[in-house]
Amino acid sequence: MISVLMPHRVRGRDAALPLREAIDSVLVDLDGDDELVAIDDGSDDDAKAVVATAAARDTRLVTTSSGGSADTPAGIVTALGRGLDVARGSFIGRMDADDVSLPGRFAAQRALLEGDEGLGAVGVRVELFPAPAGGMERYIAWQNALVTREDHARAIFVESPLCHPSSLVRRSALDAVGGFRETAWAEDYDLWLRLDARGFGLAKVPRVLFCWRISGGSMTWTHPQYTAARFLEARAFFLAQRLRERGSAFLVWGAGQTGRRLARALEAHDLRASAFVDIDPRKVGRTARGAAIVGATEGITRARREAAIIVVAVGQAGARDLVRARLEEAGLVEGHAFVCAA
Repeated sequence: MISVLMPHRVRGRDAALPLREAIDSVLVDLDGDDELVAIDDGSDDDAKAVVATAAARDTRLVTTSSGGSADTPAGIVTALGRGLDVARGSFIGRMDADDVSLPGRFAAQRALLEGDEGLGAVGVRVELFPAPAGGMERYIAWQNALVTREDHARAIFVESPLCHPSSLVRRSALDAVGGFRETAWAEDYDLWLRLDARGFGLAKVPRVLFCWRISGGSMTWTHPQYTAARFLEARAFFLAQRLRERGSAFLVWGAGQTGRRLARALEAHDLRASAFVDIDPRKVGRTARGAAIVGATEGITRARREAAIIVVAVGQAGARDLVRARLEEAGLVEGHAFVCAA
């Protein structure tokens, strides 16, 4: 059984129209024993009327409240937790109140989860509407290119690999990592990182089955938990755990801004790079954050000698793939001898 959680804090008649479309797009795609759990987190009367009308028409729509109000919303994590309390499904789906889920999404996601018990969560390819904003177009192209469990594992420390409102999560995996939780960074990236840390795989249905509405007022752009600095903190927190599990020794491939920022974030967890690796001859021989900058050949040799993981942190477009290819040619296995991050 699938339970789709949809928190909503919708205010104004214009916002109530997308809410109706979001509800209808989910209900038309669910099986008879599935459910959509709508969690009110301070919506106004127009939105409440939309939800009430839909619930009267379709008993698969379950309504509840986060306990928040228009002036003091409980927030998405509390709302999701309340929805999870009343959800009956063994698979937990997500939906936002202004997005559109496309036909076939839930059947395809359920099949993917049922076909691989090691998967904790799956997404689908998404498209942005009404128009891409900022760097979102590049980000979605990157995210949509990730399909397999291996793709997502390689990308987990680069960026959030799944669009949260397009996801379907195995309930037992969600429970195993403590459910939704409030942190200093985005709740969705935190969940994917926790699932990965516990050994649960992530994957994606390779079809566009979700329309993600992005506007200048979206939380993606406005909420402090979604800033680049917070995402870096999240990556460093979980990467530090990974490095400690492997013995802590590591080199950073990339002595530019991206590599130095990540190294500084890892230092907050008492982990210091033994060296930086760079292919720019102007940097080789210098130091970065108190560690020597060495060339590629020496860096690979040092990593083998020290049994150190190479953390690839490069910012230039296409550079990550070039470094990955070079390390694989040297016989190093991604996920064991090296990991890509940002």
